[in-house]
Amino acid sequence: MDRNYHVFSDGCIERTDDTLRVVTEDGESKYLPIENTEAVYLHGQIDYNTRFVSFLNDHGVAAHIFGWKDYYAGSVMPERGQTSGRTLVEQVRAYDDQSHRREIAAEFVAGSIHNMRTNVVYYDGRKGDLGAIIDDLETAGEKVTSTTPVDELLGIEATARKAYYRAFDEILGDNFSFTRREFNPPPNEVNSLISFGNSLVYANCVSGIRATALDPAVSYLHEPGERRYSLSLDIADLFKPVLADRVMFRLVNRGQLSADDFRSELGSCLLSESGRKTYTKEFEETLERTVEHPELNRKVSYQYLLRIEAYKLKKHLLAGEPYDAFRRWW
Repeated sequence: MDRNYHVFSDGCIERTDDTLRVVTEDGESKYLPIENTEAVYLHGQIDYNTRFVSFLNDHGVAAHIFGWKDYYAGSVMPERGQTSGRTLVEQVRAYDDQSHRREIAAEFVAGSIHNMRTNVVYYDGRKGDLGAIIDDLETAGEKVTSTTPVDELLGIEATARKAYYRAFDEILGDNFSFTRREFNPPPNEVNSLISFGNSLVYANCVSGIRATALDPAVSYLHEPGERRYSLSLDIADLFKPVLADRVMFRLVNRGQLSADDFRSELGSCLLSESGRKTYTKEFEETLERTVEHPELNRKVSYQYLLRIEAYKLKKHLLAGEPYDAFRRWW
């Protein structure tokens, strides 16, 4: 099973023969196994050079970089192992066909709302009466059709997510106060966790798309833009409730994260290094969990579900197979 490796300490990362070595500012060293590695995540002030980039490229491993304020800063992607002119042509053709684009975008929104609703249903009764929020999510879901314009789909998704966020204070109890979604910068612990978790989901989707011949910059719900992998934004919306949000709920409700795991900096609330380590450990363990897939008739990891989603979209574009966005079934 491919794994992700996270590097936190300030210092440098270098290639030594056939492995990678992380050297911290105090001189301590540790080695990272590169075999069966999906991606390396760099957090903090970490120096690296072209030998490091070349080494990752030789092994087909991506590096995802998180800069100041825990923001996802970008990725160093290996040379694409999967290329297909036909796939790119069909991907762009579906984007240019407004009817086809609306169909795909509607699936992303419908799947996203379903997965948000699944979370709220799980905590309904366990963390108070969340029935009104469930009703609001159902109402939002009923507005999604394959003929709804993309800008209206974005509005429906935003309305649904606003209703979904109303459940957070109940789910998290007295541990942290949320109130509303704010970022750039996140003003409190919950907003900080949401931003950090969403960035990890996005980066994992970048890696998942890279395994296919799809172009990560050609998207359907989010408008393609400069300097971003907008298709990753589309797919990440499906998995944020299942990955980022459930990880946060577990860690906070179990008391594994407290106010001591955050720091205040220039009007923002950020995870400390210990907080990031706690979160990423649980996040990676979640990615490695497996579920019985109803169509493949075998167990697959959460991480592999991200890759399956990209393959499903590719099959839809090339072979005309119906695209049914990921909806949590367990």
